[in-house]
Amino acid sequence: MDKKYLDILVCPLTKGALEYHADKQELWSRQAKLAYPIRDGIPTMLENEARPLSEEELQA
Repeated sequence: MDKKYLDILVCPLTKGALEYHADKQELWSRQAKLAYPIRDGIPTMLENEARPLSEEELQA
């Protein structure tokens, strides 16, 4: 994931910052408690495609 995209992408729900997790190929929104998948290098920024973050993940 290119750094310049991370600078402009925000969570579609909260408009907050996203964290890139390369090992899981996900963008995390801690405010929304959602992880948006990255498929073939393209972030899928849809709420119904995101998975909920666990409490363990949020505290890490």
